[in-house]
Amino acid sequence: MLQEKFKAVDDYIKERVGIEDQILIKTRESSQYSTMPGADISANQGKLLYILAKSCCAKNILELGTLVGYSTIWLARALPKSGKIITVEYEETNYNIACRNIEEAGYNDIVTIIRGKALDVLPKIEKNHLYPFDFIFIDADKPPYVEYLKWAIKLARKGSIIVLDNVIRNGKILEVDSSDPKVIGVQKFNDYLKECKEADFTILQMVGEKEHDGMAIGVVK
Repeated sequence: MLQEKFKAVDDYIKERVGIEDQILIKTRESSQYSTMPGADISANQGKLLYILAKSCCAKNILELGTLVGYSTIWLARALPKSGKIITVEYEETNYNIACRNIEEAGYNDIVTIIRGKALDVLPKIEKNHLYPFDFIFIDADKPPYVEYLKWAIKLARKGSIIVLDNVIRNGKILEVDSSDPKVIGVQKFNDYLKECKEADFTILQMVGEKEHDGMAIGVVK
């Protein structure tokens, strides 16, 4: 089966450049108690985020969609000692698990987890002048992806990197008559990229242990 081969290749890559330590393994395993078991990014995707954050010398990171803090920990490891992350999570169950994971990982001084709807939290971040962010990772609910991107650009600076996950949806983005709100939200987002003047984007199609999906990766002009 192709899926078995894709996962085996993912494992091969992980064993060489995406090795998880016990903190990451324990954090990933804790997602079984979340509202979305197994929805974390893969280890190889975590390493990609780490490299992208390093490449733009990120000191201030924003994340929308904490889940249990797995991607947050990858990003925290890319920061200098003076770096900071603000991560936003709506679900109380996930928020509580993430708080424990971040504390156990030793990143309480770096990571601030805010519980709430991202579209309610983002104006407060702007009002409190907690931006600009050097790196922004969005892995939240899909219907507002266009709105999230507009906010990300507003809270970024020239040269900031913005990454959005789950923009292929197992190829369902090709279904023009889809009734799935997640697919529709991502379709609108992908179409919006054609007219986005504030950032240059590409979409990286991915297969592996997370099956068939992809990430949109952009740099603010």
